[in-house]
Amino acid sequence: MKKLFLAALASVSLGMLAACTQTDDSKREAVPVTGEINVYSARHYDTDLALYEDFTRETGVKVNRIEADADALIERIAAEGEYSPADLFITVDAGRLWRAEEAGILAPVESKILSERIPENLRDPQNRWIALTTRARIVIYNKAKGKPAGLATYQDLAKPEFKGRICMRSSSSVYNIALLASMIAHDGEAAAGAWAKGVVANFARAPQGNDMSNIEAVAAGECDISLVNTYYLARFDTPEKRKVLDAIGIIFPNQATTGTHVNMSGAGVVKTAPNRANAVKFLEYLSSESAQKYLAGDNNEYPAAKGVAPTSAVEALGTFKADTLPAAEIGKHEARAVELYNAARWN
Repeated sequence: MKKLFLAALASVSLGMLAACTQTDDSKREAVPVTGEINVYSARHYDTDLALYEDFTRETGVKVNRIEADADALIERIAAEGEYSPADLFITVDAGRLWRAEEAGILAPVESKILSERIPENLRDPQNRWIALTTRARIVIYNKAKGKPAGLATYQDLAKPEFKGRICMRSSSSVYNIALLASMIAHDGEAAAGAWAKGVVANFARAPQGNDMSNIEAVAAGECDISLVNTYYLARFDTPEKRKVLDAIGIIFPNQATTGTHVNMSGAGVVKTAPNRANAVKFLEYLSSESAQKYLAGDNNEYPAAKGVAPTSAVEALGTFKADTLPAAEIGKHEARAVELYNAARWN
């Protein structure tokens, strides 16, 4: 029955993915197709298409892809059970990696290559997933108005002296949920809930937009302070958008305490993978220097692999101490984080 299911999948497969950036590698002679891998991905970046094509060219393994929201993919894999065609699950949030763990859909992978390339804090303790890229959630401020005195931590954002100065995106953002979940893990529910209420009291306007629009709002002086992901800020490092970036100052929060909160994209091999060997091979490929530069570079994230530098736009933001809180600690508190945001009326 499983073979019939896979055959049906093949008949509607998205097939070989194109759109590869022209490089010297593209001139290599392709290896004959000898197998396949079915990727269930919540990443939606054009660069990934080039990676799939390059992997096929190097190994002869054809990549079939299904894209959807991470939670929907987790539910789909669980519902498909032993007949699932999924070989590899990819997501862009630590909490979703934890949910995949809890759903029991990922299998441990023993790989010397992954152990050597990916730092321990960016791997699941049971080797069920690895991080592919990371990004930091930082404080930005309007440079013309000066660096806000007394603002060095996430917790400081709730101080009454910042009343009417903060703009934020909705609490439904996975980035804000993960941040508050990390604060629950570090400080407890009572402190995290009080922080959410304190920040709401300091809003300059109701939550709206996304990180990009809030960066523009701070640069324009519509508000003084916001929280954004590093890769959104790096997107303004272009001749056309440089004026916005030049108007922004940045703070990496909690450098004297827990470190700046980071989130990650990551991937794991599905427990029922029909093409497990190919899935492991692809996971190892994604940890290679060339693949890491593609994965992180297109979206201005930090590569997860050791020794791989981020883009110049990301490097220009500066170095920082990162919070090393395990993904499981973030994931298990996310549901409570949503409840605390709702209680604080952070819409």
